[in-house]
Amino acid sequence: MNELLLQVPVIEMSTEQFLLLFITALAGGAFGAALGALPSFIFTGFVVFLGEGLNVLQSQVGQLDAVPAGELAVGITGVIGFGAVTGPHIAFAGGVAATAYAGKKYPDMEPAGWDYHFGKNILYAFGTKPDILAVGAIFGVIGMLITQLANGLFLNVLSMTPPTDFIAVSVFATAFLARPVFGYPIVGKPAGDGLLDMSPFEREESHPMADDGGQEHAGRLATEPWLPHQYKWSGVTAIGLVGGVLGGYIWLQTGSIFLGYGISAMSLLFLNLGVAKIPVTHHITLLGAVGAVVIDPVAGSVVALIAGGVLGALSGLVGEVTQRLFYSHSGTHVDPPAMAIAIMMLAVGILAILGVLPNAGYL
Repeated sequence: MNELLLQVPVIEMSTEQFLLLFITALAGGAFGAALGALPSFIFTGFVVFLGEGLNVLQSQVGQLDAVPAGELAVGITGVIGFGAVTGPHIAFAGGVAATAYAGKKYPDMEPAGWDYHFGKNILYAFGTKPDILAVGAIFGVIGMLITQLANGLFLNVLSMTPPTDFIAVSVFATAFLARPVFGYPIVGKPAGDGLLDMSPFEREESHPMADDGGQEHAGRLATEPWLPHQYKWSGVTAIGLVGGVLGGYIWLQTGSIFLGYGISAMSLLFLNLGVAKIPVTHHITLLGAVGAVVIDPVAGSVVALIAGGVLGALSGLVGEVTQRLFYSHSGTHVDPPAMAIAIMMLAVGILAILGVLPNAGYL
């Protein structure tokens, strides 16, 4: 199994190590604001793909002189891809918070043709505007602290494996924090028959002018699904099965849990460039790999591949539930894939602790 060191917990750090990470997290969060949240996450995909690809290559050619097995992947995937440079809890989180801030502070920056609240436009790059970069920097540090403290608590205080993916937890926790900080409702008021109802979007109903912020919502859609092309239950299930099987197969053939995740994240380059209907699948391929990891030791590769498809579909459906609850009715981005990964890995972690599963995947 491919093991990944996702940073050293802050409790074990020296003052110098902490300051190094703190300063870099400031820059990483500002980097996410400068490039935009989604472009910064696409960079995460490229870096993870590079790190995992090098690890697979090293496993095939044997240990390189002066480079212990696996160390290349830990250095690139863990320290850079999931670390302070392009880690989603830092760069993506900084970009999301910066977008929420700009949605209130600079509505005139909104590009033509954007139907949702500008605070949700995670495709937008903010360049060099100092106050926006500062917001990204602050939230990048908050994301780093949440992850470090949570992992440190479980690893060093409780002496147990973290029960979920705290990078994913940090991504949506910082996004929720940004809502009240910048004056958005934490959940928002649904326009239809409850939070799960997407029919107002299908009817193209406009947002009431006086709802949760007045004129800034005038003329906007009443309900804003995370992905207009990926919200129907049948379609989400189908792409979940497909992506889960592929994520599981990649792990079975390469030993890398995160290679499929990297490919999925890289594919979002096309979504960012405006190619219609590109699916978002990194939460699906990652859980597909985890499904294969936890089932292969007890049932073999064929059943493991099926388990990958099942967990991929479940992760896609959990992501859809969370977007309907927490994304569609407020004015900022709260990441459904991060919520799906955190929830699904919590279930995997608990089942592993109880002895139902032979391992907890990458946890």
